[in-house]
Amino acid sequence: MKSEMENEKASFDRKGLAALTLKDIQPSQFWISEGKLDEIMKWFNPSDLSNFEPIPIKLLDGIPMMTDGHTRAVAAIRAGLTRVPLMWEPDEWDWDMYRACVKECRDRGVTSPYDLTGRVVSIEDYNVLWNDWCDGMQAQIEAARRASQ
Repeated sequence: MKSEMENEKASFDRKGLAALTLKDIQPSQFWISEGKLDEIMKWFNPSDLSNFEPIPIKLLDGIPMMTDGHTRAVAAIRAGLTRVPLMWEPDEWDWDMYRACVKECRDRGVTSPYDLTGRVVSIEDYNVLWNDWCDGMQAQIEAARRASQ
């Protein structure tokens, strides 16, 4: 029996990933590391995307969401691209945690990778603002799960 997400993906597949632009994709992260962006800019060539690892997409509650590749998306936007290689996320993740990330993104006004272009911070700030936030969110969800058992 197919999961709800598999059914959403099958419905969405009729339109296809090829129809998506970067503006159509919901990030699941709301900060970008300047250090990671600098590393990507060393190899990124907007006129040759052959070495651009596709950005994984999952439908989360019917919305195309990035599970990874946020920094690559920002690099592409800065280079003037509106489309990049995409792929369906093949792995199953903790979707409750992704929902919490997406909710926080939306609460902060981050609804596409374009919103991330102004949210590039130093490596040190990224570790505090993003990694520490993730650790806290994960701990809260795990605690809530334990309490409900």
